[in-house]
Amino acid sequence: MPSPSPIPSNSLPDQLRRVGLFATAHQLDDFVARATQQRWTPRQCLEHIAQAETLSQKERTLERRLQQARLGRFKPMVDFDWAWPKKIDRDLLERALSLDFLADHRNLILIGPNGLGKTMIAKNIAFAALQSGFSVLFRNAPDLIADLSCDSPQLRRRKFQFYSRPQLLCIDEVGYLTYDAHAADLLYEIINRRYEQRSLLITTNRPFQDWNLIFPSATSIATTLDRLTHHADITLLDGTSYRVRESELERKARRITPKR
Repeated sequence: MPSPSPIPSNSLPDQLRRVGLFATAHQLDDFVARATQQRWTPRQCLEHIAQAETLSQKERTLERRLQQARLGRFKPMVDFDWAWPKKIDRDLLERALSLDFLADHRNLILIGPNGLGKTMIAKNIAFAALQSGFSVLFRNAPDLIADLSCDSPQLRRRKFQFYSRPQLLCIDEVGYLTYDAHAADLLYEIINRRYEQRSLLITTNRPFQDWNLIFPSATSIATTLDRLTHHADITLLDGTSYRVRESELERKARRITPKR
């Protein structure tokens, strides 16, 4: 019987990475020191390796799903000033952050002027969904419509399937630009495919009665809104832009700071 091939004489961390034990390889010196100091049994060593690798795999999976979702950078909700908007339904939004609407395949729609934190709230809800194991995509409306506006019918069908698949699809900034009837039809197709099957989270600076200004030549807006709002939690934010407030505070601080 032929003897087994010798293991390549790489370092132990390299061998651990080769078999997929990335966390153990990264923390090898610390792991050996703790095992020696605390006199772990072989079984305890294996248990600690399993725990470290499981946690590391979850972190890598979350990081990969964050990249796929394309959330980008955002402030956590602990930084959100609930007292700044003149009008905000905090109870509804905190329930949304608990993801209760996803179980019932309901939609969530945030309506309000610029600078009140709609995108920040939406990204925090999306992040909470990712942490809880839901599949999520986050796109702003111009990027979504541009992605769907391809000439190939076969490619467009694949894109419709792609955007229909995640358990939560977030469409940010509906209403900041105007679109033609073709774009309205693309948005309708996404909403229709997800209707009563998967949740949508939409932020918009326009009330629904003004959506005919976003899609001025479209005939599908009434049907689009009918499906979008049928099973939906809709909340209105009102007030002055928080970014304007921050800019004013910065200007005041610069005027107060004495010159050297």
